[in-house]
Amino acid sequence: MKKAAIVCLASVAGTVSALSVHAKCKSKAWDYNWDFRQPSSLVKPNSPDEDLEKRKSATRRTLYLIRHGQYELDKQHDKEKILTELGRQQAECTGKHLAKLGVKYSDLVISTMTRANETGEIILKQLNETSMEVLNEDFEIEKTDLLREGHPIDSVPSSSRFKPDSWEFTDGARIEAAFRKYFHRAHYSQKEDSYEIVVCHANVIRYLVCRASQNPPEGWLRMSLANGSITEVVLEPNGKVSISGIGDKGHMPINKITFT
Repeated sequence: MKKAAIVCLASVAGTVSALSVHAKCKSKAWDYNWDFRQPSSLVKPNSPDEDLEKRKSATRRTLYLIRHGQYELDKQHDKEKILTELGRQQAECTGKHLAKLGVKYSDLVISTMTRANETGEIILKQLNETSMEVLNEDFEIEKTDLLREGHPIDSVPSSSRFKPDSWEFTDGARIEAAFRKYFHRAHYSQKEDSYEIVVCHANVIRYLVCRASQNPPEGWLRMSLANGSITEVVLEPNGKVSISGIGDKGHMPINKITFT
């Protein structure tokens, strides 16, 4: 009898503990209009249903966020921070993997920083050299300052190993602008699913992942991304977002994996 009572009390205690944890971890409802592209946001108030229907997205966008390869860390200026030989090999591995995914890419967006630009060029070379047709006829390349590395927002918890100079805190608005430009559901005129490659930097990717998943953006430093890693973000037409393989490095030989 005593044994049964102890088990019962333990069960009650466990339930109370679980409820307490859930109370502290309440989640917010998903904001389906996070990109302000719900049909109701694209038409005038009180528009007829047929106008709303015309503005509905019907296709999916998939973004492959690529971190650049290993680079010369001991250099001072960006132009000197070129990829190491290992970094070039990492970019090549990533390009070959992307070429094998069985999709056709519509866009390649690259940060203008040297290490990202070199990584993007190597990836493009691999896509062009594959025997398969992996680029759309209207494939476009864009190089942008918005995706340059920086300090997006003060991290929580703070890190003793990551103490950026005060000027880096001004990067937040720029990186947020990159999110607003590149992260949104497909335009309602888009007829087919699209697949896009974005080559940039660890801090930028981590922030973008937090924003896309509607998690606190100050949690960006809780993730770690390997050089040449791939983060896949799927933007559904109804406003849902799914993220798989954050910092996936499974395509990389173990002796080529670095986090610099």
